[in-house]
Amino acid sequence: MIIKRKLEIVVISDVHLGTNGCHAKKLLNYLNCISPKKLILNGDIIDAWQFNKQYFPKQHLKIIKKIMDMAAEGVEVIYITGNHDDILRKFSGTTIGNISIVDKKVLEIDGKEAWFFHGDVFDISIQNTKWLAKLGSVGYKMLLFLNKFFNVCLEKQGKEKYSKYKRIKNVRTNSSKVINTFEKVISNLAIENGYDYVICGHIHHPKMEIKETKKGQTLYLNSGDWTENFTALEYQFKRWKLYHYNKDKLAPFFVDEDVNELQIKDLIAAIAIFKKEKQ
Repeated sequence: MIIKRKLEIVVISDVHLGTNGCHAKKLLNYLNCISPKKLILNGDIIDAWQFNKQYFPKQHLKIIKKIMDMAAEGVEVIYITGNHDDILRKFSGTTIGNISIVDKKVLEIDGKEAWFFHGDVFDISIQNTKWLAKLGSVGYKMLLFLNKFFNVCLEKQGKEKYSKYKRIKNVRTNSSKVINTFEKVISNLAIENGYDYVICGHIHHPKMEIKETKKGQTLYLNSGDWTENFTALEYQFKRWKLYHYNKDKLAPFFVDEDVNELQIKDLIAAIAIFKKEKQ
């Protein structure tokens, strides 16, 4: 029997279900080890830009089933839309049972205000040249495939894995200048609006840091991703913690779950329809 960690709030983002880069098994391990009151999915959970009904592994479907099961068991699930799952933005404001879809969310947590959003609205490369960002998404998918092949060869030779994708993404997106600008704009806006916490994702750069200006301060939090860093944000006992899957010795012990075939077919059909309508 698994002893689940009880948490007030859990935030995950940038899972990119439906892509080669998604590490669904690790995320499923994590979700099976926690018992949150609120689960906030902070964007890019399903990657509609790269969705292909010929590629949606069982492990990816288990993530969706697990989230639905958590909601059925009383967990409040808040799905905040991102740029890769922007097809859901037409459904913003919709609530089904314990699952709600929003573009952003403000919560009062123990007397403090927290501002949640994905972060792509502050990304100039996404807003002004979306077609280029989508073209880059195709390259991202190919790069992840080549990276996996390369790592298989390295493992057979007994060598350490190497992430070409991470190195290129660090140059393109995670350069210190881009990250600093992203964090500064978001934090300054949060301070001006009086938010104690500002929580985002998008740049795949997990972080927890107090940001200060002459007008005040805020706690900047980024939940990271489940393609490279395998991180989440957890809130319990009136404090935030940045969770790292690779540092959790208990995470590998989990209970697997079956997926109903009818649900799988319905899910794939629904995503395919959403994608078709968006084009």
